[in-house]
Amino acid sequence: MNTMSENPANEIMCTCSGTTRGKIKILFEQGMDMDDISGWTGAISGCGGCEWDVAQFMKELAEQKRTL
Repeated sequence: MNTMSENPANEIMCTCSGTTRGKIKILFEQGMDMDDISGWTGAISGCGGCEWDVAQFMKELAEQKRTL
């Protein structure tokens, strides 16, 4: 999923729902897991093509959180 603009937060990670990298990050920081984010945004619930990308991004966010 690569719809990059000048701001990486605007990158669309799920084309079915239009969910951006920034929205996923905000919801993750609010304590949502992948199922919660899927239910809230519709990401992962369409074709499923973004599931790996979203899971990988959330893993990166969790690792960053642990190092803070």
